[in-house]
Amino acid sequence: MSNSIKIEPPLTDDVISDLKAGDHVLITGVIYTGRDMAHKYIVDGHSKGEKPPFDLTGQILYYTGPTPAPPGKPIGSAGPTTSYRMDKYTPTLLELGLKGMIGKGPRGQAVKDAIKHHRAVYFAAIGGAGALISKAIRKAEVIAYPELGAEAVMRLEVVDFPAVVANDIYGNDLYQIGVAKYREIEGAESEAC
Repeated sequence: MSNSIKIEPPLTDDVISDLKAGDHVLITGVIYTGRDMAHKYIVDGHSKGEKPPFDLTGQILYYTGPTPAPPGKPIGSAGPTTSYRMDKYTPTLLELGLKGMIGKGPRGQAVKDAIKHHRAVYFAAIGGAGALISKAIRKAEVIAYPELGAEAVMRLEVVDFPAVVANDIYGNDLYQIGVAKYREIEGAESEAC
């Protein structure tokens, strides 16, 4: 991806303000994993005054439940999980300093509003490409909730992890943009017939 923007967490407001829906990015550095149960544990813990298992400030959370690591590899297939399952917890995590999320599929309006308000970004990863994505992961370590198995919170060291900006701080939504473009093309082709 020669036209990709290279970014490194922790993300700053300056980096996030430069990202627009549709931009291709390559992420290098540390990101964390977490799915719905991990989100629930973090949010429930916060409501009891407990600290999250890692400092969320500026961090990126990847919605994945990787398969076990084959011999000699840091992780198994690590494809993205459908993001809307995390929507009810996401505004709280953004309030706590989370700046980026990686998953697949569109987000609800409350999350899109929270992304704008907290100056964060939602990245889409390619569903079904877990084996390919896992090649960008150099190291994986469970850091919280090991009882959740594949859904435990992991610290990943990644190099050129590929993603696309789906929702930016300006309210742009790649999923809506894509549908609108498709309808435009479909309408033009219908008129041509």
